Amino acid sequence: MQIPENLPKEAFSHPSSIIGEFACRGVALISPDDLGLSADVHKRVYEQELLARDQHNISPESVPAILEILRAPGLIASVNQLVGENWAIVPFTHNAAFESGAHDQMWHKDDNGPFNARKQRHHQSIQLEMLYYPQDVSPLMGPTAIIPYAHYWTFNHEENQDNFAGADHLDFDYMTSGMERKPVSGPNSEYSKEDILNEATAHDLRMSDAVTNTGWPLPNTFQAAPLKAGSVVLYSHNTFHRGNHRRDDHQIWKDQPRFMWRFFIYRTTDSFPQKTVPWNFSRTDPLTGIDLKDADSTVTECWRYHEHWMTHGESPPPRKLNPSSNPTQEAQDLYQSMLKKDDANEALRIGSAYLLASLPDLNLALNTLEKALYIDRENVRRASTYGLVALGSAATPVFLKACQSTHKWIRRAGVYGLGSIADAEDDVLNTLCHHLRNDTSLYVRSVCADALGCLLRRSISHGVDPKRLRPTMDHIIQCLQDEENRTSMDRVQKRSIKYVRPTDDQDVCEGGAPYHTSGPFQPVRSIVKENLLWSMVMICSHHPKIFDQNLESCVHTLKDIIAHDKNILSVGFAIDALTRLTCSHIDEEHSPNIITTLKEELKSILRDAPSLPYESLVSAGVEVKDILDLIESRTT
Repeated sequence: MQIPENLPKEAFSHPSSIIGEFACRGVALISPDDLGLSADVHKRVYEQELLARDQHNISPESVPAILEILRAPGLIASVNQLVGENWAIVPFTHNAAFESGAHDQMWHKDDNGPFNARKQRHHQSIQLEMLYYPQDVSPLMGPTAIIPYAHYWTFNHEENQDNFAGADHLDFDYMTSGMERKPVSGPNSEYSKEDILNEATAHDLRMSDAVTNTGWPLPNTFQAAPLKAGSVVLYSHNTFHRGNHRRDDHQIWKDQPRFMWRFFIYRTTDSFPQKTVPWNFSRTDPLTGIDLKDADSTVTECWRYHEHWMTHGESPPPRKLNPSSNPTQEAQDLYQSMLKKDDANEALRIGSAYLLASLPDLNLALNTLEKALYIDRENVRRASTYGLVALGSAATPVFLKACQSTHKWIRRAGVYGLGSIADAEDDVLNTLCHHLRNDTSLYVRSVCADALGCLLRRSISHGVDPKRLRPTMDHIIQCLQDEENRTSMDRVQKRSIKYVRPTDDQDVCEGGAPYHTSGPFQPVRSIVKENLLWSMVMICSHHPKIFDQNLESCVHTLKDIIAHDKNILSVGFAIDALTRLTCSHIDEEHSPNIITTLKEELKSILRDAPSLPYESLVSAGVEVKDILDLIESRTT
């Protein structure tokens, strides 16, 4: 195996060009030289982590230097380009160190709700993941492996129980057969040192075959190495990736560990850069070395849409057709492509939906995609949903109609679509509030909770009068007060979260019990409440005036959740939301009295809270020095 000394300089992203790279490959690499931090910070993270590595739960409390990474100017500039300013970090969700070793994970997409909770995946740049490495990473140290260019494709899960839990897998049998539990390297490995070094083990071959066998465009892999200490990888939350085994001498693993931190980041505002350096979709990718000219229009149209959305927050102009083309025939051909069967045609179905959405004839595109929405196949509905979202607010009537369906999966598409593209009109808000409170499907309700946050985030950014949103805020706050937790599905069913199955009451995976179940917390979940609080973080990232007359009840509800809720994830979101209310850019002379009082109370609220999501606090605007003081006050 030839070991490269370093990745080429062109492989690393710059804020001015990162959007096109992200739209295309779903992955961006930030050099430690561009973070704007001293190398001493990475050394301190590493040394603190060495001291804490034997703890059950490594967190910013034991490695406080990690908070400085989250405030790095270069990191903030890059993430701002991808998910807008004032972004948030999901609390208590694997935001801690991972240490590579002897085992391999199978290719998978991470849960886009905490701890394997399932909800609708956004193609738009709403969520991303951040990986940070405090030490050098050589190709032999178990570098994170990623499948670039595949973040718009996935698998069915509604009736495919292998993917019922939040993480989607390329090869679920890898786990069920027990192969995941077998060490690939290290003292207990069955493989020769030569096969391990040359990536020729049965595990390596299975990983490679799993990618090739998808039949998807540009079937390649990328290993994040070699990297210098302080490097950051950003990737779409839809990116297939896996933990990798080490290939070097296992006798040095203890003294030379490879640490990695992971954070789940999500959009709270609709701020868009408008101008960036355009990405050439016909070039050779400097990070992966892949010639992008091999990608056809079903792929590049996905890239074109999302590059434009990330810069402008809206759909791009329709594409220009060949003067001799027949738009009606093209629409029919694309529709037939959407009906192709099997997983290998996932990219064709999705890409055809985006191509339909980019037709100059809006009504033709709308009618064709709506027809596909009612096909009784999940993979066709999925493609149609994303195509309709790509049409923008023109698809609102289609999604409103879908919300009235007796088919819960069509209703789910309807509420998701409204959250993604609709304006804050009364019929839209009333529909979402109705399904939030009354839908018979827990899945539809949870997607609705997320959709409301996306719609309100967008509406607030567009300057909607807060009085128009007052009834919707009433519904959200009342639902937060009424929603009850349930024992997590893995505990009830007495099986790994990967193997839980839907029930009459839970037609969506609510996720497993977080490992932070200590103190007053219990292994309980409520995906509707968690998604509503996720949405509340978005809303609280704006000026408190958006709450109008609901501000006092909002503050009271968040404080009550922090003090009494047994679900640590709900408490984490509530702490983030409440903190953001006090950290908004408010003219002190004109702050509402309740916010002035809350500012005075916040320090004691945080000091007395049962547990704190320090990573969320720093992204909410709390100064690192204040968090360090808070950590000290809570531990003395």
